[in-house]
Amino acid sequence: MTDTARQNEKDRIRKAALVLPSQRQIELNCMEFYGFVHFGLYTFDPGREYQTGPEVFHPVHFEPRQWARAFKAAGMKGLLLTCKHHEGFCLWPSRYTDFSVKSSPWKDGKGDVVAEVAQACHEEGLKFGVYLSPWDMHEKTYGTPAYDEYFRNQLTELCTNYGELFCVWFDGACRSKDKVQDYDWDSYYAIIRKLQPNACISICGPDVRWIGNEAGVSRQEEWSVVPKCIMTTERNPGYWRQIDTVPNSTWKDIGSRDFIEKYDDLIWYPAEVDVSIRPSWGYVPGEEKQLHSLDALLDMYMKAVGGNATFLLNVPPNPEGLFDREDVERLAQLGKAIRELFAHSQTEGASAVSNGRDTSAVLNSDRTQYAELDPENPFVEICLRRKSRINLIALKETIERGQQIEKFTVEIPEGESWKEIYSASTIGYQRLCHFPAVSADRIRIRIEKNRGSARLTEIGIYDAEILK
Repeated sequence: MTDTARQNEKDRIRKAALVLPSQRQIELNCMEFYGFVHFGLYTFDPGREYQTGPEVFHPVHFEPRQWARAFKAAGMKGLLLTCKHHEGFCLWPSRYTDFSVKSSPWKDGKGDVVAEVAQACHEEGLKFGVYLSPWDMHEKTYGTPAYDEYFRNQLTELCTNYGELFCVWFDGACRSKDKVQDYDWDSYYAIIRKLQPNACISICGPDVRWIGNEAGVSRQEEWSVVPKCIMTTERNPGYWRQIDTVPNSTWKDIGSRDFIEKYDDLIWYPAEVDVSIRPSWGYVPGEEKQLHSLDALLDMYMKAVGGNATFLLNVPPNPEGLFDREDVERLAQLGKAIRELFAHSQTEGASAVSNGRDTSAVLNSDRTQYAELDPENPFVEICLRRKSRINLIALKETIERGQQIEKFTVEIPEGESWKEIYSASTIGYQRLCHFPAVSADRIRIRIEKNRGSARLTEIGIYDAEILK
């Protein structure tokens, strides 16, 4: 490598180190885990959602508080509702179409699902967000410039009438062969920024990107700083996935040092891992026998929330408007398992030092406090009160100052030296380090490679008996 090439690489890495998240992106990361609810015409007529009409929509026992309570029991912090899916049916009485709940027999056409779900979330302490599909198979203006105005009008309704939203979630699906809509994304974003400035615009939006699959599978190493061009491919994933020269969310690596050195424009664009608790996203009878197992869901959670991403789990209500008993029970089991992960902290009375400097700020959850490590010898040593059983360590980087750490190791004393028990590349918002149980009274986190100043905001040390 020439001196010029080395300097160019240094400049790009320095530039990557300076890319920072917005406050709304930080707050979404801190939510960690939230739920999706797919509810619409497809709930009542699976497989024929595009051929049926409002007359089938009649959830006779609709109770969104049950949804909210089940999500809370799972440890979720918010709920996203599919206010309009691809079939175009609106779960609120939109002024701009009759293809909505106002034309259904439910509550004699006077109901508003979105309003009731928003209220249930407010009462149960969950944040509320909306999903609005840009693709609309019912609206006659779809495929013409007039559709953009129609969509903006509906987006305005959702951003105006239902309180504060934590997220507006779009969708890249567009399978119409006879109608192609050139979505005016920037005008959609402008409405949200004006009416819901604290809401993240997710999936086909500038704030949060798709993980690249709908199976709950995370990357082993996830970077939040990626090439800006991925935002373009995110807007039409079906198209760009066919062009293997432009990076998209399905690529295995979109943020490593070797990868980003080819790109000048970088952005903060964190990932969201999504999956349905059942094989289908909407309700299908009989699938209550095919729920993801507790072990599978806990593994997805560990790899997503513990791998610098957020976790979005879908649960579809049945035609009565309720979650099936089996789904509610599985959510409760998942919440209990997550709580057990962190139930036995080993840091009470512990201290933290780095190069003779007190770094005990890493032992609390206050994100305004953090340890900035010596660039020449970046490490933190945690001294416990006694020898303790440990098999899980949670590391949180100070993402408010960027994502910097590219390689780290976790070590415990062995004689006069240190023994490595875990290593990885990225940390980002959080890395959950799971390893075979050890007994130790000291743990050292050593940063081996970083882009800028390494900063840690929290280190949690646990005896997680639930982990095998």
